[in-house]
Amino acid sequence: MADMTKVFTKDACPPIKANGQIYVSGQIPADSNGDLIDGSVAQKTEQCCKNVVAVLAAAGSSIEKVVKVNVFLIDMGDFAEMNGVFEKYFAHKPARSCVAVHQLPKGVPVEIECIALA
Repeated sequence: MADMTKVFTKDACPPIKANGQIYVSGQIPADSNGDLIDGSVAQKTEQCCKNVVAVLAAAGSSIEKVVKVNVFLIDMGDFAEMNGVFEKYFAHKPARSCVAVHQLPKGVPVEIECIALA
């Protein structure tokens, strides 16, 4: 594809830059070594958000430039706990979808992906 660039970061799954936008792959609660973290849904959401921040920084953008977020939960009962952390990182309130899914990679309870402006 024309004008599509892979961005590499040691801190999380790499995003794709295309036509002035950055597509951040789904981030799960794993540290920069790829090890899943322990803790509550809030702590795991925090790690997902930190990963998003790291990916966007590596791509030359920032969380303030996020325009769309997709959140995946394995239990909608965790929405309030996830949302408490989400609102701290995405205070500018980008468009968001949050859906419950049957299962996520590696058995994690939350995953976050987004699209940002470059």
